[in-house]
Amino acid sequence: MTPLYHDLAGETVLVFGGGPVGRRKADRFAAETRVIVVSPAFDERLLVLAGGADGDDAEPTPPRVELIRAAPDATAVRGWIDRCSPALVVAATDDPAVNAAAEAAALDAGVLVNRTDVSGGRDPGSVVVPATVEDGPVRVAISTGGRSPALSKALRQRIESEIEGAGAMAELSGELRSELAEADIDPGDRRAAIRRVVRSEGVWKGLQKGRSNARTEAYNVIEEVVDR
Repeated sequence: MTPLYHDLAGETVLVFGGGPVGRRKADRFAAETRVIVVSPAFDERLLVLAGGADGDDAEPTPPRVELIRAAPDATAVRGWIDRCSPALVVAATDDPAVNAAAEAAALDAGVLVNRTDVSGGRDPGSVVVPATVEDGPVRVAISTGGRSPALSKALRQRIESEIEGAGAMAELSGELRSELAEADIDPGDRRAAIRRVVRSEGVWKGLQKGRSNARTEAYNVIEEVVDR
């Protein structure tokens, strides 16, 4: 499988299954796009995502997903796909026959599908939803090809500490790259300078003290590469 990032903004993700797996998938996509979950019953935390209250005294949260209480069998899933027009179907029920039908119907409709009860080899058009680590605009995706979600989670936890501050570095190096381009610095020198900046321990330490400190350190590094 080839790793890709896909922008789902403005699209719909259709999840079959309202248990813990369906809830995790819905939570994963709800921050970026519309999510519809079809299931005869729903995990309590999924109810919270859909606008319920987390506890007796909690205020209702803004709805992040739409829940449809229904129990589609293997013959009915295609109808839901046709009605919702999703960009991605997630088959997360506890019924392999329903998951297989959802996968087949999605592929037949030309829609991406993530089937949660299989691992290893997958059909063309199917996707694996990776574990992710984010720091600002920096996002790292981790996948074991569906073979070991536990390992994906362990690696995510390990990488979280390793990329701390990467978002700030991405913002700073992007700004510097634009400034050097506006100054008509040779493209080769620009690339060499930015490579030196992102590898500089001084710049990384400067980011911990504030943006101005980091910029000062970065320009000291740039001056070692660029003759202006």
